[in-house]
Amino acid sequence: MASVDVSAAVCVDNWQFRKDGFVKIDGFLTEDECDSLRKRILEIIDEMEVAKELRTEFMTQASEQLKAQVGAGGSKDYFLTSGDKVRFFFEEGVFDSKGDFLVPKEKSLNKIGHVAPHQDASFLYTEPLGRVIGFWIALEDATEENSCLWFIPGSHTAGITRRMLRAPKGEYPLLKFVGKQPDYRDDQFIPVPVKKGGLILIHGEVVHKSARNTSNKSRHVYTFHLMESQDSQWSEENW
Repeated sequence: MASVDVSAAVCVDNWQFRKDGFVKIDGFLTEDECDSLRKRILEIIDEMEVAKELRTEFMTQASEQLKAQVGAGGSKDYFLTSGDKVRFFFEEGVFDSKGDFLVPKEKSLNKIGHVAPHQDASFLYTEPLGRVIGFWIALEDATEENSCLWFIPGSHTAGITRRMLRAPKGEYPLLKFVGKQPDYRDDQFIPVPVKKGGLILIHGEVVHKSARNTSNKSRHVYTFHLMESQDSQWSEENW
């Protein structure tokens, strides 16, 4: 990994992170490291075999997520048990009515492991709040043209507006949302383009989104979340 001291970088930009709920750090990975990750991702996709009944579209909107639970087969368990496994989640509209791919496999994926405005802590809830941070690393240039992230600066200071909860065993639906997400205005968001190898640190409560990439340029990223373990409790109701 590139010799970037994240703690030092965050310290330098700590004021911005606390004020805005996100911060961009350039040059977190080298170009070679980005290319190596992309190569490995393509190898994993090439070997991907997901049964039709398990093919799951990833959505952050409550109505769409609940609708997906109505489908047949084991796709609900495929999603719920994905926490410690390599699982594949697809973009909307990439399958025909028979469940076959309408696009090449490498262009069908949303996540290996969004698009609508959301707060990560709605899905990754901790007590107390504010103990989850997202790492979003651009493996290619992320621009407004190919769907960079957009944020509402300062929106992390008002808590979360909804939660996705895992139902107790035997109850249905398996996932439910409590609370209601506001209708955010487009003019509240600002784009945050980032060069290849750059990192965006994301507060768990900041509102962010990305638009559908309709360009002919891919926008591959490597993203994960970390939780501060000291004096923190991971909710058993998280998926």
